[in-house]
Amino acid sequence: MNKIINTKNAEHYTWGEVCDGWRLVAGSDLSVIEERMPPGSSEQRHHHERARQFFYVLAGSLTMEIDGREHPLRAGEGIEVHPGQKHQAFNREATDARFLVISHPSTQGDRVVSAL
Repeated sequence: MNKIINTKNAEHYTWGEVCDGWRLVAGSDLSVIEERMPPGSSEQRHHHERARQFFYVLAGSLTMEIDGREHPLRAGEGIEVHPGQKHQAFNREATDARFLVISHPSTQGDRVVSAL
């Protein structure tokens, strides 16, 4: 049965102590997550063995570091991250960043923490 999904009825979780995530689609073959990162927050540098990801900024700004190169993204912009690419998201702005993370297949059990 089809169901309208939004941040009010999707599964919510917190990460990095101050960030929020909502699982909009949670299949083994496809994951769509909306995330909120407050100013000054970041995620741990990591990579995925199998998952291909696309980060798309809905509001605010996000800096994606991929394999040592920084990519500043504004609302309406996105970037693809391929399997094996070490990456990390940063919010270096004064407002929340809201973005979608689309992964194929799901990243469940596929996250490897990376050193610098």
